[in-house]
Amino acid sequence: MDNIQKYLLPAIQDQSLLQQALTHRSYVNENQKCKQHNERLEFLGDAVLGFLVGDLLYRLYPNLSEAELTRLRSRLVDEQQFSKIAADMNLGEILRLGQGVIKNDGRSNPSLLSDTFEAIIGAYFLDSGIIAVAEFVNPIFTLLAEELTVELAKSKLTSFIDLKNRLQQWSLAKYHIVPQYQIITESGLDHDKRFTVQVLINSEVYGCGEGRRKKDAEKNAAQAALEFIKLNFDSSQE
Repeated sequence: MDNIQKYLLPAIQDQSLLQQALTHRSYVNENQKCKQHNERLEFLGDAVLGFLVGDLLYRLYPNLSEAELTRLRSRLVDEQQFSKIAADMNLGEILRLGQGVIKNDGRSNPSLLSDTFEAIIGAYFLDSGIIAVAEFVNPIFTLLAEELTVELAKSKLTSFIDLKNRLQQWSLAKYHIVPQYQIITESGLDHDKRFTVQVLINSEVYGCGEGRRKKDAEKNAAQAALEFIKLNFDSSQE
């Protein structure tokens, strides 16, 4: 990830959009004159990044299957990667945060940094369009993809397998139904949410997982379910 440090904040011309992208809900809660935080831009940026990274991988790796592309994209478009990029862009230092969040190390919080990177991309998309965003993110994710494909080769796919997809394949083969994910609890402050999710197959709980995002909790629940299956059923999940 060291090479990411050469990438600077995208040149967003509309300063109101940039300011919104850098404003956390906690800041709005403590400053009545400020009306907009970055959650809507985060939603938009997440969609834009998912599309652009998918397009990039499709073009970079013409010999990869749909399943392999999906696995690789899931490792690129996630909190871990986004938070590292945000940290290397020093987004934490320029975020507008509430005092409580600052005291709780909000400027280095991986989930908050990841969300802010998505918001920046959403703002840049509205400001300059999809081509400009692609030109900004493609060099970053090309480098990351190259690093991950090396890891993929060394790990023989093990660490790249989509856990939810593996669980679904098993469930369909055995019961002809797809797993169902349910949120059990949601706790924590806005900047440090924790979700607990359970996964059910045939109306039975197969595993539970926690995470800062729902999708991370679901992945962890799927992993727990696969471990349960490995211990209790003959079918191998390797």
